[in-house]
Amino acid sequence: MVTTTAATGAGAAGAPDVRPRRRIVARPAAWFVWGAVIFFFLNLLGVVGSVLVSSFGQRWFNSWLPDGYTSKWYGEAWTEFALFQVIKVTLEVSLLVVGLSLLIGVPAAYVLARRNFPGKRTIYLVFLLPILMPPITYGIPLATVLYKFGLAGHLSGVVLANLVPSVPFVILTMTPFIEQIDARIESAARMCGAGLRSVFLHVLAPLLLPGMLASAILVLVRTVGMFELTFLTAGPDSQTLVVALYYSMSAAGIRAQQSVDAMAVMYTAMMVVLLVIALRYVNPTQLVARVKEEPEP
Repeated sequence: MVTTTAATGAGAAGAPDVRPRRRIVARPAAWFVWGAVIFFFLNLLGVVGSVLVSSFGQRWFNSWLPDGYTSKWYGEAWTEFALFQVIKVTLEVSLLVVGLSLLIGVPAAYVLARRNFPGKRTIYLVFLLPILMPPITYGIPLATVLYKFGLAGHLSGVVLANLVPSVPFVILTMTPFIEQIDARIESAARMCGAGLRSVFLHVLAPLLLPGMLASAILVLVRTVGMFELTFLTAGPDSQTLVVALYYSMSAAGIRAQQSVDAMAVMYTAMMVVLLVIALRYVNPTQLVARVKEEPEP
C-alpha cells in the first residue's frame, strides 16, 4: 500500500510550499511475498545467465567469468547433436499435433457448446484430467499400449501420445469462443438455404478464427515443451529438441559442457520466441471468458 504525506515549507515568495512525499507502506506478509518473488527471479536469472555465458565461454574453471569467449560451441552442437534433423522432427510433430487437435477438437467443442445432453459435465471432467494430471501418470500405460501395437518408437507414436492432452486443451479453449457466437446467426444461414458445411466454412470459421489461432499457438508451445510423453514414445529418429537435450546431458561419453549449454540456449530461445508469439495473439484472461448476452425482455 502506498500512502502520500504532505510537507509544508516556505516558498520563494513566502507562500507555503506543499510538496507531496510518497512513502511505501506494506504489511510484513507483503514484504515477505515480494522478497520471495524477487529471490526466485534472481535465481532464475542467475541460472539462465550462467548457461548463456558458458555457451560462449572458451574455458571456465574456478573464476567468475570465462577466460575468453567464442561462438564455436554452437556450430559444434549443431553438428554433434544433428540439430537440423532434431528441429525438423520437432516441427513435424508439433504441426501434426496442432492440425489433428484442431481437426478433432473444434467439432467436439461445437457439440459441447451447442448441445445439452446427460453426462455433459462428466465429459468435461474427462477432458480436464489429461490437462490437470501429470503426464507421467498416464504416459507410462499409454506408451505400453503404443509399444504393444507397434506405434511407439516412431513419429506416429509421438504424435498420438501428444494428442491425448492437446485435443482436450483445444476443446476447453474453443468452447467459450463458440458460446460467444449467437446461435441465431447459424439459424438465419440455414433458413437462407445454407447446408451444414457452408454454415461452418462461411459463417462459423471466420468467427472462430481468433479462437482457433489461439488454440493452435498454445498447443504448439505445449507440444514443443512436452518432455514426458515424447520421451516415453520417441525412438532414435523421432526425438524432439527437448528429448535430444536430455539425452545430450545424460548420455555416456565425454563432451564439452559448452556445447550442451549452447543446445540448451537454442531450445530456450525457441521457447521464448513461441511464448512471445503466443502472448502477442492470445490474451490469457480471454481463454476462460464466457460472454453471455442478456435475455431480451
